[in-house]
Amino acid sequence: MTKDALRILMIAPTPYFCDRGCHVRIYEEARAMTKLGHEVSIVTYHLGRDMPGVRVVRTPGIPWYNKLEAGPSWHKPYLDILLLWKSLAEARLFRPHLIHAHLHEGALIGFVLKLLTCIPLLFDYQGSLTGEALNHGFFHKRSLLTNIFNWIENFINRRADIIVTSSDQGRQELLTTRGIAPKKVFNLIDGVDTEVFRPHSQSEARRELGIPDTVKVVAYLGLFNQYQGVDLLMDVISLLKKNSSAMRFLLMGFPDEEYRRKAQAMGIDDVIIFTGRVPYERAAFYLSAGDLAVSPKLAQTEANGKLFNYMACGLPTIAFESNINREILGDTGIYVEFGNTAAMAATIAASLSDSEGMMSLAKKVRDRAINIHSWNSRSLLLESVYKKIVAPGTTSDF
Repeated sequence: MTKDALRILMIAPTPYFCDRGCHVRIYEEARAMTKLGHEVSIVTYHLGRDMPGVRVVRTPGIPWYNKLEAGPSWHKPYLDILLLWKSLAEARLFRPHLIHAHLHEGALIGFVLKLLTCIPLLFDYQGSLTGEALNHGFFHKRSLLTNIFNWIENFINRRADIIVTSSDQGRQELLTTRGIAPKKVFNLIDGVDTEVFRPHSQSEARRELGIPDTVKVVAYLGLFNQYQGVDLLMDVISLLKKNSSAMRFLLMGFPDEEYRRKAQAMGIDDVIIFTGRVPYERAAFYLSAGDLAVSPKLAQTEANGKLFNYMACGLPTIAFESNINREILGDTGIYVEFGNTAAMAATIAASLSDSEGMMSLAKKVRDRAINIHSWNSRSLLLESVYKKIVAPGTTSDF
C-alpha cells in the first residue's frame, strides 16, 4: 500500500455473491477501489460465492438458512447479529480507515461499529428500506409495521457521516422526504465494467442457447418477481405471440420456477427460453444473443442496474418512462408509458421491425456506457467521497 491508500471495510448484509444487481454494485465498487491501490475486505453472510480479486470474510454457517433471493426475512435479525460480530472481529484484524456499509441493515451494523471504533461510516443507499419491504409484500402500506420501518429507516439514514445513492431520485428522496442535509449526500449511480460487459458473437451465443438465427430475440436479465415487472412481461409476451411466431424471449434470472409454470399455463412457453441463474462472468455472452433488451421494472424506489449491462453489450433497450431510467439511458432509451402492457408490446414489435434503427441505437448505447457509465470514472468519484471523511494513514486504536 502507498501512504495515501485506504483500507475499506465493506459490510454486505446479503448472501454475496449471487449474480444480481446489488451484488454486482458491491463487487464492482470493491474491484474498482482495488484497482486504484486501496485494500477492501467484504464482510457478508455465509451464503454466496467468492469473486476473484477481493477479500471476503463470512459469518458462521447456518444450516437451515439458504435463501439467496432478494427481500426481507424474519431470519435477518440473528443473521445480522452474527454479521456485526464478524465485522467487529475483522475490524480488529484489518484496521480499516473507513466503513462502507451497503443497505440499511449494513448501515445499522456500521453505526454500531462506528460507536465502538470511531471509524467513519459511509452508507451506500440503494433504495428505501420501507419501499423494499412493501415491494416484496412483507407488510401493507397502512400497517403499524410501515410506521415502525419508516422510523427505523430515518434513524439509520441520520447515523452515517456520508451517504452515496445509486440514483438521483434516491438522493432527492433523502433530501426532501427524509430531511438529510445536502452536504452529506452524493449521487454515485451504478456503473458497468465495459470490458467484462461487451458485445460477443450473436451466432455463437444463440448456438449455445439453441436459438435459431432467423428469429428476433428480446432479452431480460434480472430477478424474477412482481415488482421487477416479470408478471407484466408475461402479458406482453402473450400479446406479441398472437401477432408474430418468429420472435423469442430470452428470460435470464431466478427464481423462475413459478414463471415457467405460468408460461405453460398461458400457452407462451414455446416462445420463451428460460436459462435460470446466469453467472456474472457469462451474462454478457448470453445477452449478446438478443436483438433488443427490456426492463419492465415497476419498483420506483430502487435503481435499475440491469440497464447498464444491456447498454454495455450494445443492446437497444425498452424501459418504462421514469426519472431513474432516463438518468441511465438518456436519449438512447426507448421509453414506454409506465405500466402500459399494450404500449410495451407495440413498441417491442415496432423496434424489432426497424433493423437500421436498431443497429444505430446499438452503437449509441454502447458508446454511452463507455463514455458515461464506466466504473473507470465512477471509481474516481467514490475515492473522492472517501477522502472527504477520512484522513489517510489514521485508524482506530481499539
